[in-house]
Amino acid sequence: MSISEFRKKKLMYVFNVFFDVNQSGTIDRKDFELAIEKICSMRGWKAADEKYKKTHESMIQIWDGLRQRADSNKDGQVSVDEWCSMWDEYSKNPDKALEWQTQYMVFMFHLEDASDDGAIDVNEFISVCSCYGLKPAECRQAFEKLSMGNAEISYDQFVSLWKEFFTSENATDAGNYIFGKTKF
Repeated sequence: MSISEFRKKKLMYVFNVFFDVNQSGTIDRKDFELAIEKICSMRGWKAADEKYKKTHESMIQIWDGLRQRADSNKDGQVSVDEWCSMWDEYSKNPDKALEWQTQYMVFMFHLEDASDDGAIDVNEFISVCSCYGLKPAECRQAFEKLSMGNAEISYDQFVSLWKEFFTSENATDAGNYIFGKTKF
């Protein structure tokens, strides 16, 4: 693998915090089921709610896409090596993202845009990122760097920053803060 130490730290952060929810060392469907519960609970959505159903459907589609692409040994789990290899491929041509990668990016934007106004503000960003164990103060710092001092991040800006997170080798690039962490 040709992944730098810096990019591997970023990838491992996303792997460990957002995907390997049960901390088993691999990603599997159970992680997605736990993530669905966490997200829906955070938003106050019940199993009968339309947003709960949509979140469930979206997350399972993301899992299926991830599994189909990254689970190279077909054991029903995505290992750290499989994860890093897949994102290394992405970094070579981020404009040709896999369907599940794009779906996950869109999902994360809408999760953070709680007001559904087409932009993420600092409070929305802190609300989501702090649910994953980050201190609100760190999330606020990350948002300031991510937004480059602006009050909001539009969808188009988010897309650009997302690509930057997964491809950048420069520790000061704004996209590196998209998941709320300020240091890797």
